[in-house]
Amino acid sequence: MTRNDSNERDASSRFAEDLAELESAEDFLAYFGIDYEPGRVHICRLHILQRFHDYLEGHRQRNGEPTREDYRALLQHAYADFVDSDAQTEKVFRVFKKAAGIATVPVSAITRAGPR
Repeated sequence: MTRNDSNERDASSRFAEDLAELESAEDFLAYFGIDYEPGRVHICRLHILQRFHDYLEGHRQRNGEPTREDYRALLQHAYADFVDSDAQTEKVFRVFKKAAGIATVPVSAITRAGPR
């Protein structure tokens, strides 16, 4: 193992430890140095964090584990989604999707009908 590999592993470990200590949307935004409007975050904090989580999962599926820069960009994007919009319009949570007539059904719930 080279010295550079060891430094990268240490930085990655510190980053994971830092993330584990963050608790609120405000903590995440401050940690990544993203300017935000406190009133907007107060109203949409759970929606912002859920959208951030969704973006991270999408990134992992397409590109593997996100870098620190990816985390920052995805959080910025999640926050921006709610700057000029609202929770009901963005439909992050299932309750808003149901109200709009959007439903998801897991593949495991689909069965073949028997003979009639």
